[in-house]
Amino acid sequence: MTQETDLSALLGRIADALDRLAPPPPRATQLDAADAFIWHAQPEGLEPVLKVNRIDVALLQGITAQRDTLLDNTRRFAKGLPANNALLWGARGTGKSSLVKAVHATINEEMPHVLALVEIHREDIPSLPRLLTLLRDSSRRVLLFCDDLSFDAADESYKSLKAVLEGGVEGRPTNVVFYATSNRRHLMSRDMIENERATAIHPGETTEEKVSLSDRFGLWLGFHNLDQETFFAIIEGYAKAFELPIALDDLHAQAIEWSMGRGARSGRVAWQFIQDVAGRLGKTLG
Repeated sequence: MTQETDLSALLGRIADALDRLAPPPPRATQLDAADAFIWHAQPEGLEPVLKVNRIDVALLQGITAQRDTLLDNTRRFAKGLPANNALLWGARGTGKSSLVKAVHATINEEMPHVLALVEIHREDIPSLPRLLTLLRDSSRRVLLFCDDLSFDAADESYKSLKAVLEGGVEGRPTNVVFYATSNRRHLMSRDMIENERATAIHPGETTEEKVSLSDRFGLWLGFHNLDQETFFAIIEGYAKAFELPIALDDLHAQAIEWSMGRGARSGRVAWQFIQDVAGRLGKTLG
């Protein structure tokens, strides 16, 4: 009897230890709590974002074709019609992530509360299948968004993304569409592609698996550096929208000096310039 009691006590302690080591249960998915969320892998759960850092879609200049295409794709998805996953690729600071957030806001203005935006961080991509399991049972349409997505040579987490986009048994849930931004068209660096081709017995087959990830996005939208005319159009739009008291000639001259100092013309540089101008003029950007 004593041995049985000791064994029972030992098993009880082992069970308690395993319970402590087990991951906590996922936090409840409340997709009605807000229109935007951030997914956290540890502990698993969706954090509501009550105020999204975004720019009005009307202020995004120089990307009219990309804006209209993404709006049309997202609008069809919000209405329950077929839509594609989208990859927004190109130069830094050209408005890729700003466009995704602006499109989400525009659709919800047209059809209130129809579309939830869920951002997943690049490092949490391996948890994507578990997130999709939670989203699959929701009645809301979900725009799943990953900003600055790319993969390095030793990174195998792209397989999680590849499986859920098209190739898995369950596939992407019908109520979820996936948008990603990247500086890389094929989500992997050119050095990686060239290195693997140079060292492989069958170069095409070696890179096929990784390069084919970008093929899972039915919609590719390219973003490129701005010319001066478009750069001026962006800052003029900001100045007008925020009622900045500055003469157009002065605005242009200062914008040229600012962009030369940054060595680039982009939507991000334009926004940083407008923040500087507004600060010097004592104006808020609300």
